[in-house]
Amino acid sequence: MGSFGPLHWIVVAVIAVLVLGGGRFSNLMGDVAKGVKNFKKGMADEDDEAPRRAPDRIETKKAAEPAFDRDGERLREPRDDR
Repeated sequence: MGSFGPLHWIVVAVIAVLVLGGGRFSNLMGDVAKGVKNFKKGMADEDDEAPRRAPDRIETKKAAEPAFDRDGERLREPRDDR
């Protein structure tokens, strides 16, 4: 009693077409089809990409050495790299 048979689904589909209209129903199904197609394409693209490997060692920059100490005395001379 709790499950729908094929006849029930046909009645539901006919009512949906009558309520939504033929054009609106076909547009809705076209949008659903496009969504499924884009989903499958996205899943296929994901499989095509080579898996990215994490680097063995993360390279970090060395922190800059201070030019002045906490009392304001110069620790090193400024560089002219420009």
